[in-house]
Amino acid sequence: MSCNTRVTRVQVSSVGEAQRVPVHLMPCEIEHNGPAQVSKYLTATTKDCKLEKAVSFRGRGLKGQEISCPQGYTGLVLKEINKSSSDQEDRTLRVSSVFDKLTYWNLETPPNSDDSIVMAMDWPELAEAIHGPVED
Repeated sequence: MSCNTRVTRVQVSSVGEAQRVPVHLMPCEIEHNGPAQVSKYLTATTKDCKLEKAVSFRGRGLKGQEISCPQGYTGLVLKEINKSSSDQEDRTLRVSSVFDKLTYWNLETPPNSDDSIVMAMDWPELAEAIHGPVED
């Protein structure tokens, strides 16, 4: 019987050095690991009637919404320092940038409260209500 004892370490000391950047969560996989000139290739226009953004990406219509991180939380973009040669080796990550909001994109339809990312942003408040101290 084998036991997976792989450890992933995050260098939290790198948070203070990290720059604040805009973050986009796309409904696709892009085979690129590294910085991207998002503003050059993806320019969002805001509709007047809703808090909704619309863009076209490679000919597909995307609908987006800016979502804030829960109060008291900061989003982290992590980068692996030394890529491990095996999935059994420990990993060390550093914080390459931070964010307090992100733009979440869906294909064709705007994000709504049933989307897992939108629901995840509500979880800390719900968890506090469930697990927090009970007042008499």
